[in-house]
Amino acid sequence: MEKINDFIPGSLNVIAGPCSVEGYDSLYHSALALKEIGIRYIRGGAYKLRTSVHSFRGLGDSAILHLAQVAKETGLKTVSECTQTDKVEFMAEHIDILVVGTRNMHNYPLLELLGKIDNPVILKRGIAATYDEWMAAAEYIVENGNPNVILCERGIRTFEPETRYTLDISAIQVMKQKTGLPVIVDPSHAAGKRDLVPSLACAAIAAGADGLMIECQIKPCESICDANQTIEPDTLKQLLDAIPDLRLHLSRMEL
Repeated sequence: MEKINDFIPGSLNVIAGPCSVEGYDSLYHSALALKEIGIRYIRGGAYKLRTSVHSFRGLGDSAILHLAQVAKETGLKTVSECTQTDKVEFMAEHIDILVVGTRNMHNYPLLELLGKIDNPVILKRGIAATYDEWMAAAEYIVENGNPNVILCERGIRTFEPETRYTLDISAIQVMKQKTGLPVIVDPSHAAGKRDLVPSLACAAIAAGADGLMIECQIKPCESICDANQTIEPDTLKQLLDAIPDLRLHLSRMEL
């Protein structure tokens, strides 16, 4: 498997933004704040797969168009989850990086179609998937012609209820060795609590993650979706400012 060209080797690639696109204005102002602290990729959900039918399930196609417009105005690259086979072509036209969420890791028709586009694809680990199952899902995309796959560890379901999921730090090095693909980490979904996000992010960096995907917007407490795990841009900036010293310290260690 080949590594994605868009991610810069030796640098930390951070994707940040709201869980869901809830409107153009909030997305645009969040994008400006994220760009100011050095973020290059903005994320935002459009088609949300929710456990409860009564939960907010996204703005659909209009959210994708909001993301595309914000990208045009700010120069940021866009990241959004593709949940349906009939949306692949539309999203590939408007979004830079498509995401396969944990619920769709085993959606093989979707994976096959994502293998036929040129856009990079972030493949999140299934809620209880083994490493080999995760790798097999990635192969569906690669074997159909798209080598630009990024793996994303986002926590797995265990018996521990204190956090939303259990972040499997060992997955970073195991999957890099098994696949040669870049591996990023989503500490927001693993934690479920905003005060835990920076610590889990630092742990991921220490373990060799190629990037982070973090839920972040200017008014996190007002988020319709995942408010409890969404951080402010100022918190993200503090994390980004601390990373160089962390990486320098790690580089001096003999591991």
